Amino acid sequence: MASVELKGLSKHYGSAAAVDNVSLRVEHGQLVCLLGPSGCGKTTTLRLIAGFIEPSAGEIEVGGKVLSSLSRTVPPEGRNMSMIFQSYALWPHMTVAENVAYGLKIRKLDRSTIDTKLKAILGMARLEALADRYPGELSGGQQQRVSLARALVVEPETLLLDEPLSNLDANLREEMRFEIRRLHDQYRYTTVYVTHDQAEAMTTADLIAVMNRGKVEQLGPPEEIYARPRSEFVARFIGGSNILRGQALDDVRVSVAGKALRTTGRKLQASRPISLSVRQHEIGIGLEAPPVGSDNHLHGVVTRQVFLGSTRDYTVALDDKTELRVTALPSCIIAPGQAVWLHLPAEQCRALAEDVP
Repeated sequence: MASVELKGLSKHYGSAAAVDNVSLRVEHGQLVCLLGPSGCGKTTTLRLIAGFIEPSAGEIEVGGKVLSSLSRTVPPEGRNMSMIFQSYALWPHMTVAENVAYGLKIRKLDRSTIDTKLKAILGMARLEALADRYPGELSGGQQQRVSLARALVVEPETLLLDEPLSNLDANLREEMRFEIRRLHDQYRYTTVYVTHDQAEAMTTADLIAVMNRGKVEQLGPPEEIYARPRSEFVARFIGGSNILRGQALDDVRVSVAGKALRTTGRKLQASRPISLSVRQHEIGIGLEAPPVGSDNHLHGVVTRQVFLGSTRDYTVALDDKTELRVTALPSCIIAPGQAVWLHLPAEQCRALAEDVP
C-alpha cells in the first residue's frame, strides 16, 4: 500500500522556511492537490517527496518506509515514483510509442511485456492513432497525454504532478482536468498534484491542501474547502470571497456598517472583532428597501458595473466605505451611482477562525 505521509516536514534556506512543519497523510489511491499561490511551498513539498532535495526537519514515509529524514534520504531513482513537470519533457526524436515505452525499456522488460503494456496504456490515454507521430506533430493537450501515459506505464507507487497544465490554453486546460481525473479513477495511483489553479484542484482532487507561507492552512474535500473556509486566506483564495470586518453583538450576530448580520460557522463572543466571508454570487442586490429592523441587509451605492455575458459584476460601496463585489444575473441592470440594498443570507455569512487584529 503506497500511502504517503509527511511528518513535521520542513525545508529552510538560510533563515527562510520554504516548507514549515507540514504534516499530511495521503492514503493509498487518493489524489491530493497542494493548492496555493507562487512561493507558498507547494512545489518544494513535491520536490521533497520526490527526493530531489533533502528536508531540514521531519520525515517522509511511503508505504510505511522512511524515504527522507535528517539521517537518510533515498535518491529519486530508488522511490518508485513518476513525476510530470510543467514542460512535457518528451524526446523530440522519438515517436509517441517510443516515448511512452522508454521507461519500460530501461527497466529491461522483454519485448512481449513492453508491447502488451504499451498497447494498454495507449488505448487508455486515447493515443493509439498518434503512436507513430513525433512530439512536434502534436498539440499541447496531446503531448500532455503522452507525458501522462509515459508516467503511468511504469506502474509507479506514487505519481507526482507539478503544474502539469500551466502551459495549455484555457480550453485545453479544462479538457485535461477531466482527463487526469479519468486516468486517476482508472489506475488509482497515490497522487500528489501541485497547482495554483482552483478549478484544477476542485475538478481533480479527493482532498485539497491549501498552502500559505510554507504551511497547510486547511485540508479537506473540495466541497468543504469551498463551503467552510477556516481562514481569511482560504476564503479569498478559493472562490472569490468578500471579507467583512465587524464586531460581535452576541453569539450569532455581527455589526457591519451599522447593520446586524446573522452568521454561520462558529459561536461568537460578544464585543469581539470578527471577520466574515461571503461569496460574490451569494449576495442579492436590488433597489427595494427591506422591512425595518430586518437583519442581513446592507445599504450601499453602486460604484462600478461590468457586463460579462452570463453575469454582471458590481462593486458596491457600503455606508462605511467598505467595497463589496457582487455577481448578478445579466438581466439585473443597475447604473453606477444608484443606491442599492444588499441581502447577505445568514447561512452564507461565514465567521472565520481568526479574529481581526
